Amino acid sequence: MNQTNILNDTIAAIATPFGTGGISVIRVSGSNAIKEINKIFKGKDLTKAKSHTINYGHIINSENEIIDEVMVSVFVAPRSFTAENVIEISTHGGILVTEKVLEEILSLDIRLANPGEFSERAYLNGRIDLVQAESIMDIITAKNESALKIANLGLGKETSKLIHNLRNKLLEIIANIEVNIDYPEYDLVERITNEVIKPKTEELIKEMEYLLLKSRNTRIIREGVKTAIVGRPNVGKSSLLNTLLDEDKAIVTNIAGTTRDTLDATLNIGNITLNLIDTAGIRDTSDVVEQIGVKRSKKAINEAELILLVLDVSESLTKEDELLLELTKDKNRIIILNKVDLDQKIKYEDAVLISTLTKEGIKELEDKIIDVLKLSNLKDSDFNYLSNIRHIQKVKEAKESLKEVLEGINNLMPIDILAIDLTNSWNILGEIIGSSYEGELIDELFSKFCLGK
Repeated sequence: MNQTNILNDTIAAIATPFGTGGISVIRVSGSNAIKEINKIFKGKDLTKAKSHTINYGHIINSENEIIDEVMVSVFVAPRSFTAENVIEISTHGGILVTEKVLEEILSLDIRLANPGEFSERAYLNGRIDLVQAESIMDIITAKNESALKIANLGLGKETSKLIHNLRNKLLEIIANIEVNIDYPEYDLVERITNEVIKPKTEELIKEMEYLLLKSRNTRIIREGVKTAIVGRPNVGKSSLLNTLLDEDKAIVTNIAGTTRDTLDATLNIGNITLNLIDTAGIRDTSDVVEQIGVKRSKKAINEAELILLVLDVSESLTKEDELLLELTKDKNRIIILNKVDLDQKIKYEDAVLISTLTKEGIKELEDKIIDVLKLSNLKDSDFNYLSNIRHIQKVKEAKESLKEVLEGINNLMPIDILAIDLTNSWNILGEIIGSSYEGELIDELFSKFCLGK
């Protein structure tokens, strides 16, 4: 997408999901949007319509034949999502009629929009910052109510304020350094020395570390928790998956090794999303296919953020059980003793006792999951932190740049050299909200958006 030309033409796209429905909405944006659509609209003169009005009429073709009866919403610049003239046409929700209306629109001086181009224009026109733009897609893809709350905070600029606050503190230090260098005789400005910069930099690093610490929860809420269900064959891993999901996702038999590969599923517990992986039973096997499954299971254990280790309470611990206990001892795990409806032969401290057959203990397991993830007592204030991996990584980079400042102070570097790393930290934080970002990276980010957004 060429940003030098992006704002000079008018674009259009279907903004609702493709298929048959009650209505379809076609969005048009650009300086000529109202004038061009008025050429194919039979009804009120749209060029004279007030902003934020809905106008009844018909879309017609070049032969003056009616294509569809429509409602046309008019948004006059800059009071629109893109800060440009915007038209939204609500057609009947048939596939053919929607495509016919779009074809007629594209026969005008209007081109088909690229994915995310409406949001990109809103960003380039200063209508929203980059955090808000990303929050739009977060709202669309939110997996639970908490994730939706986080996305709305981002859209409402609450998340951006966290970054602006850090940048303002950095800017104050940088500005004072510049004044000290350029105007050493200016008595009203605080004398900036290494002794002054050091505590301010240390305080900023602490703020960033706290932000990163709190952002762990919001990232988990937004993206979900990678959760691996592990255990030796035939302990009830697939039965547990099916019980948690309340559906027959995995094949369950009494034959060891039935699950030969990992199975993925998504589950919401208390507004927290678990990205579940039901792994193949880990054991020594000569079966080539099962060996691949075991290898993938071990990989899933390494990558998981939460381990649900299932043991068969009706049997004594085996070598495979002990191997899994060792493999997962340093992981965030919950030990589950399944088949409590049978005679209990093993005990394990802090384990959750369940029966996938009778569903006994399943509620206790769900409570334990939330408790282990330390997400049971979240307040509204806990949601306004960073949840986007890109944002979190940028704060980490900005913090590392400030550590370079402290190293420079310890090495008695002059303050003009320290200002370079301070400015770098300020610029990195600016990349989060989009105040200092390369055009190619902006295009890449918005290309991941839905068409029509």
